Formats: sequence, structure tokens, C-alpha cells
Amino acid sequence: MEIPRDKPIIVFDGVCVLCTANAQLVLSADTAGKFRLAAMQEEAGAQLMQENGVDPLDPESFVLVDAATDGGRVWTDSDAVLHMWSELGWPWRAGAVFKLVPRFVRDPLYRFIARNRYRWFGRRETCWVPTAEQAARIL
Repeated sequence: MEIPRDKPIIVFDGVCVLCTANAQLVLSADTAGKFRLAAMQEEAGAQLMQENGVDPLDPESFVLVDAATDGGRVWTDSDAVLHMWSELGWPWRAGAVFKLVPRFVRDPLYRFIARNRYRWFGRRETCWVPTAEQAARIL
């Protein structure tokens, strides 16, 4: 499948309640339409996950892919969250202050939350479906 890579793409878990809430937040906060989103359960999302070394069937991270930055850049774990926040503008950009926390501290915390996301936040029976306005930004 040919995936458009003209904008940064956030690959998220489409059945995770926390992850879909984050996707919805991105769609509402990203008024400039900077990001596209792809559920890892769909073909484009699964392909991007596999290309970047993350198993879409057993993910402990989401992937943020920006083919237009520095010849192609990929963020995972806490770096993906912090990059996403820094690109959303205020007030979300303020979360970038957590870049001061060393990655060896941030990533284990991120993975702990990721491993427990279904237990703590729930799991959808089907992938979240965007509204008609949001659909153009979903791969």
C-alpha cells in the first residue's frame, strides 16, 4: 500500500480507549491539520508499525513518523508523545518540559502505562470511527 507521507503520521491503537482519546485530542487541538492519524489495526497503520520495528499485534508504543523531517524521522515511546505535544501548540507545547527528564526514566514509565492501558482505561470492541470532518485526516 502506498502511504501518503507529506505530513507527520501518528499511528495509534484504535481499540484502546486512552489511545483513541489521544487521537481525538490531536484532531481537535491540531487546528492547522499538521498530523494525519492511522490506527495500527488498519493496513496503513500496521505497515508503518512494521516498517519501524513495532509489532502491531502486540504494541507497547505508538509511532510518530515524519518523512518530511530530516530525510525521515521516527519517534516512539515518550519521545513520540513529547514531539506530538510540542507540535500541537499551546497549551500542549508546555508538556515538552518533560524532555528535561532523561529518556531512561521517561520510557519505562511510558511502557508501564502502555502495558496496562487496557486494564486501566478499557478496550473497545471495534476501532474508533472518526466523524466525517475528521475522516480526511485518517489513513
